Amino acid sequence: MKTTVKIKKNIDGSVMELNRPTWDQYFMKAAVLVSERSTCLRRKVGAVLVKDKRILATGYNGAPSGITHCNVKGCLRQKLNIPSGQRHEICRGLHAEQNVILQSAFHGVSTKISTIYVTNTPCSICAKMILNAGIKEVVVLGDYPDKMAIEFLKESKVKIRKLKDQDYYKK
Repeated sequence: MKTTVKIKKNIDGSVMELNRPTWDQYFMKAAVLVSERSTCLRRKVGAVLVKDKRILATGYNGAPSGITHCNVKGCLRQKLNIPSGQRHEICRGLHAEQNVILQSAFHGVSTKISTIYVTNTPCSICAKMILNAGIKEVVVLGDYPDKMAIEFLKESKVKIRKLKDQDYYKK
């Protein structure tokens, strides 16, 4: 699902083909790159907030500014063997979606009528934040075990799309 753009060379006027990623591929690859900054020991998640084909903010999951990161302090949820998607309240970290919304607020950037690209489906807490932030579309790559989040997004008419692996990984 790559687009091909023809560009004229300056010197002899010949045409060269340039393969470019689609907008979905571009923004999701950015979200995947952002996820590499995560300090979570269980799951690395990245989010990119976009409006009018421009990146507004990025976020990844990890401890809030000023407190020790999970990769240093350890993970209580991991120690207690808590399944994914449960007991968010005892986690030291913020989710990528929370961080991208907070970064937007911190820098005075409106989230209204934007799209969020996330490496995993949001949890129900993040889904509620997405709704109240005025984000109108959620594009995801992977799944997360929280059916309530999907119900919230659908009920509120927020568009949710999952990229197909073959669309994302095409070179």
